[in-house]
Amino acid sequence: MGSFHQGGSEYQAVQLIRLLREEGSFRILTACLNRSGPLLNEIAELDALEVPEFPLTSFYDRNFIRQIRAFSRFVRKNNISVLQTHDFYTNVFGMAAGVVSGVPLRIAAKRETGMRSFPQRFIERRAFNLAHRIVVNAGTVKRYLVDSGVPQGKIVTIHNGLDPLRVGPPGKARRAILDEFGLPNASGARYVTILANLRSHVKNHRMFLHAAKIASELVPDANFIVAGEGELMAETRELAAKLGITERTFFIGRCTNVADLLSITDVGVLSSVSEGFPNSILEYMAASVPVVAAAVGGVAEAVADQETGFLVEMNDHIAMADRIIEVLKDTSKAASMGQRGRERVDKYFTLENQLNKTLQLYGA
Repeated sequence: MGSFHQGGSEYQAVQLIRLLREEGSFRILTACLNRSGPLLNEIAELDALEVPEFPLTSFYDRNFIRQIRAFSRFVRKNNISVLQTHDFYTNVFGMAAGVVSGVPLRIAAKRETGMRSFPQRFIERRAFNLAHRIVVNAGTVKRYLVDSGVPQGKIVTIHNGLDPLRVGPPGKARRAILDEFGLPNASGARYVTILANLRSHVKNHRMFLHAAKIASELVPDANFIVAGEGELMAETRELAAKLGITERTFFIGRCTNVADLLSITDVGVLSSVSEGFPNSILEYMAASVPVVAAAVGGVAEAVADQETGFLVEMNDHIAMADRIIEVLKDTSKAASMGQRGRERVDKYFTLENQLNKTLQLYGA
């Protein structure tokens, strides 16, 4: 793993580690480039073994070679037969070390499109050349790799799975939840939520806030929740103030209780300019929350447009506002979409599906 921060790739990696350990066919060891982040506690709860760290400063210095050698010793000492990485930095590091240490099955990952610079794409392609298989989480990502020259036979699609306990049922009454998050408890208050970190402009909170501005003018009881943390927090707050929606926009930081948050959410939003297969979409639908999302990456593979929510064009905040307003004003449609979303997750995006496909990949 790269780190244990609460991003989509990190969450999916930790979840897969837990599933594989519980299933028991393989002895699972975890290593990382950076031991920081709240998800490290979840790994600690699974296993008393320490997670070794192999910190990098660059791909082009002596430390990189030193860490490759150290990790290769770790691999050989533990007789590792399957090496799986989960993101850009671990792909480059892990595939190189896997070749040096002679791992029989090397599995890289690609979970997004369009986020990397040319030099990054170049070096990642070299890492993919060293991999036996590349796991993608959406058909869109697979097509992106094939178009870039990766052999189709190397690519395996495994959609993200969702633990239903993550989204419900809520642990307390609505009033207590609103108080916990510092939200107004006015009669008839409605909540539109975006679950996305504030570490990259890729999540495009600007689109969300511009849509919120329009919706706030036409739906007087609408409020907007930004759930996430990161270095763009101050910048995003400033934009909300500039748009004049500060009093109706609530920045609650990192959310450790998604079930409670989504239990009071009326619309779940994704406004990204690039995605693979976002966890937040699955969480919205599993909690029976209708979705309004930018149609990027694998979003259209999760959201059934007009059935479990609405898809809009990237950066079209006017269309996003129109759809948010439609869902807020038509409670019957919202309930129907929410129910269909839950059914779709239960059918296609289960932990069982994710685990079984991973075991097949390992040859179990």
